[in-house]
Amino acid sequence: MELAYQIMVGAPTLMLLGLGTVSMFAPSRMTKNFALEPIGVAGLSTIRSVIGGLFLASVALLITGFVTAQPQAYVAVAILLGVVAVGRVVGLMADGFVKEVIPPLIVELVLIAALLGAFFRPF
Repeated sequence: MELAYQIMVGAPTLMLLGLGTVSMFAPSRMTKNFALEPIGVAGLSTIRSVIGGLFLASVALLITGFVTAQPQAYVAVAILLGVVAVGRVVGLMADGFVKEVIPPLIVELVLIAALLGAFFRPF
């Protein structure tokens, strides 16, 4: 069961690390992934700072929680991802349904479930 726990924490960590690293150091590669059109250097800076920073801060929390055996950090990241997911749902309701929003929403919900599962660790 320890392997299941490691996967429940490790998979979201690696996923967020990849997104955060690319957002921070190659923001123009993320414009298509995020359906964004940054305006000049300021727009690229926003991708680096807000998006990359959010993802990399989440990675830092997950690693800290794993290394120190303080799983409350998983809840903090689950809350962050939950608010992101709520934002997607608000967008669907306010802006109209577009199918492109559903896959990332599902991924966010799966990551939330994995992190909360690791926090409660019933095994």
